[in-house]
This record gives sequence, C-alpha cells and structure tokens, in this order.
Amino acid sequence: MLVLAVIAFCVAVGFGVLIPVLPVFAQSFGNVSQFMVGLVISAFAFVRLLMSPAVGPLIRLLGPRTTLTVGIFIVAASSAASGFAGTYAQLLIMRGLGGIGSAMFTVSAMSLLLGAVPSTMRGRAAGFFQSGFLIGGMAGPAVGGLLSRISLTAPFFFYAVTLAVAGVVGLLLLRSGGLVEAGHGAEPPRPLPQVLRDPRFQAACWANFANGWNSMGVRSSLTPVLVVTVLGREPTWTGVAFAVSAVVQTVLIVPIGKFVDTVGRRPALIGGGLIATVGITAVALSPNIWVLIAAMCVYAVGAGTLGTAPAAAVGDAAGGRSGTPVAIFSMFSDVGAIIGPLVGGLIADAAGIREGYALGAAMLLVTSLLALRMPPGVPAGRPAPEEPAEEDR
Repeated sequence: MLVLAVIAFCVAVGFGVLIPVLPVFAQSFGNVSQFMVGLVISAFAFVRLLMSPAVGPLIRLLGPRTTLTVGIFIVAASSAASGFAGTYAQLLIMRGLGGIGSAMFTVSAMSLLLGAVPSTMRGRAAGFFQSGFLIGGMAGPAVGGLLSRISLTAPFFFYAVTLAVAGVVGLLLLRSGGLVEAGHGAEPPRPLPQVLRDPRFQAACWANFANGWNSMGVRSSLTPVLVVTVLGREPTWTGVAFAVSAVVQTVLIVPIGKFVDTVGRRPALIGGGLIATVGITAVALSPNIWVLIAAMCVYAVGAGTLGTAPAAAVGDAAGGRSGTPVAIFSMFSDVGAIIGPLVGGLIADAAGIREGYALGAAMLLVTSLLALRMPPGVPAGRPAPEEPAEEDR
C-alpha cells in the first residue's frame, strides 16, 4: 500500500505540471480550436481505453508489478517526446501513445490495491492510494505554473523525470513481495456476468465515467482557458486553483475513506455526486478567480468521494481482486475523459466556455440517482444478496 501510494505521488506530480500548460501549448501551434485542444487531452484517454482490454492478459503473462513498471516507463518516454513536438499533429500522436503505458499502470495498480486489503478496509485503502495522487496533484499544478515561466515545454520533461523515478520505485520496492499476491482476506472472485448485473458495479462504473468526464476531461481542458480568457488571469493562477483544491481533497480523504467503510458505499456515492454537481456548476459560473478557487474546493470534496467509494464498490461486487472488472471500471473513466473534452470543447466553441461545463454537471447528478439503486442497509464490504436463479424460482 505504501509503495503504491509513493508511486501514485510521483505519477501525479508529473501529470499535474501539465495541467496549466497543455491546453496553452496546444494552442501555441496556431489555428487550434477548443475542440482540437480537447482532442489532445482525449487522445491520451482514447489510447488507454483501447489498451485496457489487453491489460488483464498482460498482467497474467508478466505479473502486475512488471506490468505496472513497464507502463510507467512508456508514459515517461511519451512525455519527453511530447516536449520535443514541433507541430500539433506530433503533440497529438505522442500524447496518445502515452495512453498505452497509462492503461498498464492504472489497471495493475488497482488490481494490486484491491487484493492487498480485506473488504472492510477497501474505502480507506482506496483513499490512501488516492492520497498519493492528491499530494502529488497538490504540488504538480503549482510547479507546472512556475515551469511555464521558463517555457511551455519544460513541464513535459519534468513529467518524464518524475515518471522515471516512479518506475525505479516500482522496480526496487514492489519486487520484495510486500503486497500479498493472492489478496489478504479477499473473497473468491465472482463470475463476470454476476458482476456486470450488480447495481454496485453499475453505479461505480457510471461514477467513474462522470468523474473522468469532469475531472480528467472538462475541468482540465476548459478551466485553464476560463482562467486566462474569461477571468483575465495568468496561467499560473490555474496551478494555484488546482493546488488549493488538491489540499482540501487531501485533508478530507482520510475521513472520506472511513465514511465509505463505516457508513457505506451507497450514501457516499449519493452525497459525492450531489456535492460534485454543485461544485462544477459553481466553477463554470465563477465571476472572479477567488470564487473559482472556492468552487474548485467544493468540487474537490465530491470528486474525492467519487474517487474512493466506486473503487470500494467494485471490489465488493467483484469479490476481491479481479483484472477484468477493474479493467472495465477503468475504461468507463477513459470514455468520460475522451468524450468530455470533445463535447465540452464543441459546446464552448458554439455557445461559450461556461456552457461547456453544463453536461458534465448533469453526468454527476445522474451518479447520485444511480446510486439509489444500490442495496440499502448492506454493511460495507459484505456482498449483496443474490437473486434466486431462474431454475430456483
């Protein structure tokens, strides 16, 4: 758990430095619309989506630790190549290729995570893992804003270095067997058709879709432009806003994980969806940078919950670690991250940047509605009662 959190921190620091500069760097090639900016962000998630179905067999062939480490080095190479891009097309291709390694890292890390703890601690485990991303995300955008003063390409090389460090950590520390390969106290894996029919799995996948649409998609592609073109601030302020919201999310991630484990996945998903809806709507309507920062903090509370409760729900529905359900769950986030920037960019080009957030807010509201279908009153970590088979009716 500790090693995975350290790796997550290194990955998040590097990823965070790109947030203030990636949309601006894409626009620096000239004649680049908001849709094309969104396409650069979506390309990474699109390739990761295509790669995700192959990660399960790859994990069985190489092992989760090797798969994780190789994936990180692939993203590092992609980031360095993106920094050398001389045209928009080159940037698009290099960013897209990084999705291959990202899929390998994401699915293998989550598979290790869900298999390392008993079901009654999945919320806190997911929160602890997420804290690595959050602490890294807290520093990343601020560092990216400062690096942007040197050049728009400096953050890409910084990202490559932090990923290389994460890869070395994986090679040196994960090989020691500190995580229990078979899972500690994990339930027997359930058949995939049962998992797909489980309301907990369905709600978790939609929550991941909505979170990917907003956190990785619309927020990352539109907010930097909103700060610069609408609010009239320097790109550095985008890093400040993301860093402050990451601090709020980091401080609250431990109580959120405890809430998920003790009160339940269902109320966490309902509340998280509602809070995130309010937060992202307030971001779009912010009249100045200070209101935007406050709105980002509100959104951070909801996003933190939607980053913790769904992973725990997937573990409950799948019965411990299982590569295929985790890959499917991850793919929903990728679909959201792909469609979100594109649709948000199209709406922004046609109606305005603020209007580009509207559909994402609706997705978050649907998350709360779907969570109502989850079995009420089921203690966290215990399997929901199965419906009788047709032949038993």
